[in-house]
Amino acid sequence: GDLIADLTEDLAAEQKARVTYDNILRLSDDPDVNDVIKFLRAREIVHFQRFGEGLRLAKDKMNEKNLYFVNPSFDK
Repeated sequence: GDLIADLTEDLAAEQKARVTYDNILRLSDDPDVNDVIKFLRAREIVHFQRFGEGLRLAKDKMNEKNLYFVNPSFDK
């Protein structure tokens, strides 16, 4: 696939999962369940941060003047 599209999609998936865990925490009053959900939620946040860093690094390596961050070798 496309690196930028893939990383952007990964970021969106992590955010969707985090929101799902937030919603579960709003509904749950079981401390054992909440502990597991909090761990999973924290993991999604870390994944989001790492994918964001990867996206930033990928964009830095590409042609920054190109709005869509297309691989410059395709434009030759």
